[in-house]
Order: sequence, then C-alpha cells, then structure tokens
Amino acid sequence: MAEVRVQDRERPATRVEEIVERVADAIARGLLKPGEKLASVRRAAEDHGVSKNTMAEAYDRLVASGHLEARRGAGTFAATTSRAARARVPQHLAEAIDTVSLLREQLEVQHKVRPGDGRPPPGWMEGSELSAQFAGGKWRPGGRMEHGYGSSWGFLPLRERIALSLVERGISCAPEQVLTTMGANHAFDLVIRHIAEPGDTVLVDDPGYYPLFGKLQLARLRAVGVPRLPDGPDPDALQALLARHRPKAFFTQSLAHNPTGGTLSAAVAHRVLGAVERFGTTIVECDPFADILPAASPRLAALDGLRRVISIGTFSKTLSASLRVGYLAASPAMVAALNDVKMLTVVSTSTYAEGFVAHLIQGGHYLRHLRRLRQRVEAATSLAVQKLAEAGWPVARPPGGGLYLWVPFPAGLDEAQICHRASAEGIFLAPGAIFRPEPGPRQHPAMMRVNVAYASDPRFLAFLAESRSWARDRAP
Repeated sequence: MAEVRVQDRERPATRVEEIVERVADAIARGLLKPGEKLASVRRAAEDHGVSKNTMAEAYDRLVASGHLEARRGAGTFAATTSRAARARVPQHLAEAIDTVSLLREQLEVQHKVRPGDGRPPPGWMEGSELSAQFAGGKWRPGGRMEHGYGSSWGFLPLRERIALSLVERGISCAPEQVLTTMGANHAFDLVIRHIAEPGDTVLVDDPGYYPLFGKLQLARLRAVGVPRLPDGPDPDALQALLARHRPKAFFTQSLAHNPTGGTLSAAVAHRVLGAVERFGTTIVECDPFADILPAASPRLAALDGLRRVISIGTFSKTLSASLRVGYLAASPAMVAALNDVKMLTVVSTSTYAEGFVAHLIQGGHYLRHLRRLRQRVEAATSLAVQKLAEAGWPVARPPGGGLYLWVPFPAGLDEAQICHRASAEGIFLAPGAIFRPEPGPRQHPAMMRVNVAYASDPRFLAFLAESRSWARDRAP
C-alpha cells in the first residue's frame, strides 16, 4: 500500500492532505477492512467538517493511490486487494491534480447554479441551426472519408479555413503552418513537451488560465506569474522577470482574458514583443474567443508574424467543447517540430470531428451561429454588470467581449469562506486564488471569476446579497 506522509512536505498540509493521511492510516492499521464501504461524500464532509468538494478531492486522491475503490452506483470502498505494487502518487502529480480541482466540477457538474463555469451554457445551442446539424444527421462528408488515422497535420480543408481566418485577423499564415489539435489544452501539451524540460522556468499570466498551471506542474516546470493589468501583461514586470529567469516561454491570453476579461492594448503589445525579442523567449498566445471578437483586435501573433509567437485557437468556447477540435499556428520550423510530437503522442486527430467543423464553416452555419452568440454574450454581459451592482457587488465592464467578469469581494468577506458557503448551497464559484500560479505568502485581493451567462441567476444573486448582509452584521 502506498504511504501518504504529510510531514514529508515543507509546506503546511492542506485539509485534503490531512484527510488523505488520516484515511490511509486507518486502512494501514486495519481500522478500515478491505471491501468496507465508506461514508458518502456528503456524510464524510460533515464528519470531517469540510466542504463536499474538499472531501471529493480527498477520495479521488485515495482512489488514485490505491487505498480506495470507487464503484459506479455503489459508492466508495476500502481497497479489496493489496496495492503494494502501486507507486505512491508523485508530489508533482498530486499538486497538478489539486491545481485543476476546479476543472473536475466543470466536467462532473455537481452544482446546479454555475457562475464559476468557464464555458458557454449548453442552452445557448438550443434553437440554433447548429443543433439540427448535430442531431439531424444532415452532415455528409464531401468526397471519400478515409477510415484510417488520417494525416497527422489534420483535415486539410479545415486547416485551409483556419489559415484564412488567421489572415483576416492580420496574422500572415499558410495552411502548412496550421496543425490541428484536440482542443487548446492539447496544443498546450504539445508546446510544453517540445520547448521545455523538467526544471525549466516559464512565465504565465497572473492571474491566468488555471488548467495550464496544472500542466506545467505535471511537466515539472516552474511557472512564474507576470502581473496582469487591464490592458495586458505588466511590461515593466515582464522585462524584469525575463532578465531574472531567462524563461523558455511566456504563456498569455491577449484578448477576452481568462479570468479578468481584459484585452491587450496595442502599446502594451509592442512593449511585450520588444522585451521577448531581446531574450529569445517564445510567446504562446491563446485566443479561444477569436471567432466572436473583432478581427482587428491587437494580437501578438499578428504583430510578430508567427516568428516567435505560437498562436493557439479552439472551437470549444464558440462551437462545442465535446468536439475537441482546436489548432495551433507557428513558424514552419516550429509547426513541423510540433507535428512530430503530435505523431509520437496521439498519432493524429479525428478526421470525422474536423470534417464536421469544416462542413459547418463552409456551409455558413457556423457564421450564422457566431452572430447569435455575439448577441447573447453582449446582452448577458450588460445584464450581469447591472444585476451584480444591484446585489452590492459592483464590477467594471471589461472591454474584451468574452465570457468573464473579474469580480472583487466587498470589504469584510473572505474568499475561501464564501466559496465554501456557496458550495454547500449548490452554487459553483470560481475563487480568485485558483487562477494564481504561485499560491502562498503573496497576498492578493479577494476576487472571483464570474461567467456572464450564469451571473443573472436569481439564486446566485440572492446568495451574493445575503453574503454582503452577513458581512455587515459581523462587522465590529
């Protein structure tokens, strides 16, 4: 049986780690017998005095380490057989899992009220002509559909369409510079594998895209945060960090930034490119909302011409996350190297999924869907800003045009405490701390990311108003 030792860590143990050690110790001492059923997540959370999310995370780690077994529809049990041959979960893997714990809720969907979700709601597809394309069987691939792996580069007609859209955004790009991926996260994986080795340092937005932080931890890279301002990365801080760390890459989201909603200005873009040019650092620019943003928006890839910038895009935020279709574009030498990594890791991506996306684009279905999506985002953002202010949680409207508001907490409210109280009431929040690449002694104001699509839910707004009243009542 793999041992779990909190005292081996230099930092104080988290509540999850304390529970993991306690349960593992009970199994090791024979207090929990093989095959014995454990309490449900809800009941165990009450017993340990923690939230359901914390308890679920502890159970997940114990399953991963071989101490527990999860049986669908039956519950969680002490392992029935010896797991001595199972290695202890490496620390870097445990930390990576902990970093993306928010992602688990987005996939498993346990909470009914979801302002912390990062995606457009499935309901925004209802009534769209895309739903007929998905469910009505109208798609028939043009020409002969191969049943083999297909080209590792991806479905050529889709790559041609992607290259054309990049050119419309001012990014000089040929189809030969486009590589399809299984979403933006797969593109990140390929880039990380190619440009960095364990122990290397990379720069990231702070706050920034939390699943990326987990990937970097998994690759045993050190992620150092570049403070994010309303109009992009802090150029002065970036310059200092480049000189101090000589990082292999800088991962950033220029437009409709996740989580702040901010957008890069042209002045900051020029300063960022000038800084990385002096130090030879690769920029990895993610652009997940590109298809609903103005084509002329400042993009590092457009100013750089894909010489030192790798541009990552996806259809997950604007079409369907279930399709798992994304792409990256880079210089010819870089994209060829990344294609080699793709072949070695997944061989190729789905010709069927990519052919379907190409069909939606070529038939004009996707364009008509985007027009409606833009209108929905615009209306939802206006309503969200209004309703949050009425609830006593005012927030400035970002100019970015994406899904996110970066909402400050009123004075007297603790970020972690409010998020735990929300979870207990079935409300899924995205606390600001999870978007920080370097948690610890550095203090940040209490914040949360709010998806505009869910921000006007009456249950969420009522919770916010009650929380503010609760803080006033407790004030000295």
